[in-house]
Amino acid sequence: MNLLLLFKKTEIQLKSHSLCRYALGMEDGTIPDSDITASSAWSDSTEAKHGRLSTGEGDGAWCPAAPVFPSESEYLQIDLRKLYFVALVGTQGRHADGHGQEFVRSYRLRYSRDGKKWITWRDRWGQEVVSGNENTYDIVLKDLGPPIVARMVRFYPLADRVMSVCLRVELYGCVWNDGLNAYTAPVGHVMNLLGMPVYLNDSTYDGSTEQGMQFGGLGQLCDGVLGGDDFIETKELRVWPGYDYLGWSREALGQGSVDIEFHFEKPRFFNNMQVHSNNRHTQGVRVFSKVECLFKPGLLQPWSSPALTLPVPLEDLKDPSSRPISLPLGSRLAQILRCKFYFADRWLLISEISFLSGKKAKGNGWFYIFELAGLPVAKDDGSNTAILIGCLVGIILLLLAVIVVILWRQYWKKILGKRQQHLRCAGPGLFQPWCRRPTAAGAAVHLCEIENPLDLPILEFPFNVRKGRPLLVAVKILRPDASKNARNDFLKEVKILSRLKDPNIIRLLGVCVSSDPLCMVTEYMECGDLNQYLSQRVLLDKTEPSHNTPTISYPAIISMASQIASGMKFLSSLNFVHRDLATRNCLVGGERHIKIADFGMSRNLYAGDYYRIQGRAVLPIRWMAWECILMGKFTTASDVWAFGVTLWEMLSVCQEQPYSNLTDEQVIDNAGEFFRDQGRQVYLGRPAVCPQGLYELMLSCWNRDCKLRPSFADIHSFLTEDAMNMV
Repeated sequence: MNLLLLFKKTEIQLKSHSLCRYALGMEDGTIPDSDITASSAWSDSTEAKHGRLSTGEGDGAWCPAAPVFPSESEYLQIDLRKLYFVALVGTQGRHADGHGQEFVRSYRLRYSRDGKKWITWRDRWGQEVVSGNENTYDIVLKDLGPPIVARMVRFYPLADRVMSVCLRVELYGCVWNDGLNAYTAPVGHVMNLLGMPVYLNDSTYDGSTEQGMQFGGLGQLCDGVLGGDDFIETKELRVWPGYDYLGWSREALGQGSVDIEFHFEKPRFFNNMQVHSNNRHTQGVRVFSKVECLFKPGLLQPWSSPALTLPVPLEDLKDPSSRPISLPLGSRLAQILRCKFYFADRWLLISEISFLSGKKAKGNGWFYIFELAGLPVAKDDGSNTAILIGCLVGIILLLLAVIVVILWRQYWKKILGKRQQHLRCAGPGLFQPWCRRPTAAGAAVHLCEIENPLDLPILEFPFNVRKGRPLLVAVKILRPDASKNARNDFLKEVKILSRLKDPNIIRLLGVCVSSDPLCMVTEYMECGDLNQYLSQRVLLDKTEPSHNTPTISYPAIISMASQIASGMKFLSSLNFVHRDLATRNCLVGGERHIKIADFGMSRNLYAGDYYRIQGRAVLPIRWMAWECILMGKFTTASDVWAFGVTLWEMLSVCQEQPYSNLTDEQVIDNAGEFFRDQGRQVYLGRPAVCPQGLYELMLSCWNRDCKLRPSFADIHSFLTEDAMNMV
């Protein structure tokens, strides 16, 4: 508890592309309506406040009053009220359960840190236009490379002809506590290396450039990308050699130092500066020999005197590795710093600069709230920053250990029969208890809540969690007496899940694999699994009288099926085979957001969906391709077969089991008929609501020849472009 308090008190934030991706509040309402404005709106029901991702208030989105072609002057604006580091944006069209058909195929982003100067976002190659949506319902997430630091963000929809557009959006990132508003530095130079130009300019700088100086903006010195040992190699694809570094030539600069000035939002006490520098001395590049810094407490106050001189240790300078140089600043008070970095060779190359600073506390006492300016990723060099990061990692592991201990105690309470846990969905309906019997993998799954998920900076994907609201998670625990094979399978599953990062795939949040019981924590969705969700609804039929049973429309079912196909398209791109795709293994969130999981086998509710072979393995034979049943051959093509069955379930609103008129043995016999291919195989029938064209897609998924089955990319394209127009 003391460590947790220390963690919260120091407010250490390591913003990076993987950690700084929290939803900033459009979807969950944290951003108030008053902070969402627009250039115009078609009507009150499509005004700016309705431009929230995955929500359906009003008429389902923000829609400008005028066409966006050719003026391109309509915009949706979000005021975050303070500076944020924004790493990702999400967009969506107006679906409104199939009634709205407007979306934005492309758009521009503009942002401002002060509400006066607006900057057009460009990617690393100078392109301004961002590709948007291809249909009215899918969410499209776009990484901002480079990320932006902004208080206000505007979305400008684009079109190639006169047309109506509608838009819903979300921003993902975290608070920019660093306080760095801008830095001023000389323009980087070009190195000629064996006839090859190496461009060492600050290509993402968003300020102004005049007479060889860049000022009033932020760029690559605080974007979180650390250059490697060889400055020619880059971490970004399709960029030029030298991209990861900002570099200067002593000869071209005409002086013995590089002068950089840093402007901060407010005065603070600076304890440490860390500079990530290249040291490829065989090519005339070395770490700076010393640094001299001046401090100015305020804009109108004089510079401190004398300058603080910081020599750089000379040990290991023959090592060509890049390294972070940690420099103590002596807790000097300043709002502006001006530092001279002295050349030690012909070239000086810097990738990142960050500051460890503190603020004066209210009251009589003093303490420091540590903040890291910029986006450092420290190496194991014994520096203060590295120690802080090590402490942070230890705290996170401790929090996970506490969660595991709590879950383990709950597990044994269940085993001893002290109490029975039931799970309630955030929406209507009660779920069955999780299965506590041994499964094929020797695991049990429990539904739990993380009370303060924002305290765990391990979340890498944009989870829409409002501060103070718990996060619903599933905890999969391996039995302590599980076999060695089961343990190996569990560890393989952990390794695979850690690679899966897609909006329609359930995410791995944490693991405990150092001691028994092995467990993994994954996200869960508030409305439970798709099978239960659909089975509690009836298909919307406007010709019949209304009743109290919840309804669902054909377009909504197709939208959910399209999301499943999208998630499976991602899995197939990684050559990952699911093996158990079914509605029971798809979870439903708000606005019918679907994510693929694999919990079905662990629940008593679906025990009848699995067939036990000779008392050992259990298999979902009613969803399996014939080659899986007869030959144990699982491939992406067999997942396509299972998708066809899943689609059949959905269009049947999960009212019956596939092949409900056949016994398990007859299902296996039917697989033999597919193998013999004598025309006696039995197919699932066409559901009443299913158009013929969509049923033909199902039949193609069940083609005997796995090579003739459609790909998930083809299925996703069909569902998003054609299936919606069939009814």
